Amino acid sequence: MCGNHQNKGYKFGPTTGSIATATALSSLKMLTEDKKTEIVQIKTPKEKLDIFIDSVKKESDNKAVSSAHKYPYDDPDVTVNIEIYATVELVDKSSYKIDYANPLIDKEDNVVINGGCGVGKVTKNGLQIPIGEYAINPVPRKMIKENLKEHVPENKLAIVTINIPEGEKIAKRTMNPRIGIEGGISILGTTGIARSMSTKAYKDSLLIPLNVAIAEKYDDLIYVPGNIGEKIANRILDIHPDQVIQTTNFVGYMFEEAEKRNITRLTLVGHIGKLVKLAGGIFNTKHSIADGRREIFAAHTGICGGSTKLIQEVYKSKTTEEIIDLLKKDKLDVVVLNSISDAIKERVKDRFDIDLNVIIVNMKGEILNTNYTKELLKKEFV
Repeated sequence: MCGNHQNKGYKFGPTTGSIATATALSSLKMLTEDKKTEIVQIKTPKEKLDIFIDSVKKESDNKAVSSAHKYPYDDPDVTVNIEIYATVELVDKSSYKIDYANPLIDKEDNVVINGGCGVGKVTKNGLQIPIGEYAINPVPRKMIKENLKEHVPENKLAIVTINIPEGEKIAKRTMNPRIGIEGGISILGTTGIARSMSTKAYKDSLLIPLNVAIAEKYDDLIYVPGNIGEKIANRILDIHPDQVIQTTNFVGYMFEEAEKRNITRLTLVGHIGKLVKLAGGIFNTKHSIADGRREIFAAHTGICGGSTKLIQEVYKSKTTEEIIDLLKKDKLDVVVLNSISDAIKERVKDRFDIDLNVIIVNMKGEILNTNYTKELLKKEFV
C-alpha cells in the first residue's frame, strides 16, 4: 500500500504514528546506510505502508533528521498535511543513562523515544500515557521501536525525538487542552492507518473526557449535549471544567458507559430542545434518528391540565422556544417542564442504575424547571 495521498477523496491515510515511524526510520537509515530515501516502508499492526519522505538531512556523524507530511484523506482531521520531523541520534549504550523505572522503557529496548516541540505532554490521569510523559501513544511507540530495532548497530541506542512545528497551534483545535495534554498534539493510531471517522471511533473519543474526570476523582459529573450546554454548565454551576462531559447525540451510550464505570449519580444540563427527547425514551437525539419533541410537549401539556386549544397550539409549534412562550401565557411553563424533567429521570432510571439531576435551560442559560438539586449551583443562581 502506498501512502502518497496527495488529493482528497481517499477513505484512508497514514496516522501521525505512521508518519513519525517513517521519519524516524528514514533518519536512522541515513546514519547506518548513508543514503537518502524518498520512500520508506514501515510495518504497522495491519499491513506494510510506503511513506513518502519530504526531506532527509545528516546533521553529524551520529545524528540525522527527516520530515514527512500526513497525507490528506476524506475526513475533517485537523492534523491532515501537518509536517512531522524525527531526529535520530546514535549513542553508545554504555554511556547513555536510561531511566528503567519509566514504564514506557523496557530493558531490552535499543530505541528511546522522546517528544519535542509541538508534541503535547500529559498533565492528567486517565490517559494511556503517564503524567509528565509526551503524548505519544502506546501503538505508535511500539511501531517506532519495532521498525527501528533491527537497524540499530550493536551496543548502540537510537534516541528518537519527534517534533511537530505546527503542533502547538493545531492542538488548540483538538480535544487535547480539555483532557490535559498541553503544548501540542498527540501522536496517535491503533492500526497505523487513519480512516474516515466511524461511529465507533467517534464514540470512543467521547469517553476520553469521562475517563479523565473519573481518574481525577471527581464525584459530581455533569453531562451536557454539546458546546452550548458546556458553556452554560460552567457558568451556572460551581464546578471544575473537567467535570463537564459532552454526550453529543449519543446520550444513551454515555449513560451506559457511566454505569459500567460504577457512576451512580449524574447531573444533566442542556437546552430543552435536546433534553425533551429523553422524556420520550429517545436516547439517540440526532434529528434524523427520531424527534417527537412537539408530541412529548403536547402530552405533558395535557397531563398538566392544559386546554385542548393549548395542546393543539403546542403540537402545531415549530420550535421549543415557541412552545415555552405558549405555556408561559397560560402559566403552565414551569409545571410542564417539571413534568418533562421527572419523565427524563424516570426514563433514565428504567434503563440505568443512575440517579439523575436534570437542569433544563434555554439558549440564554436561564433555568426553566424548578425540580432539580441546587447543591452544585453558584450562589448567584440559587
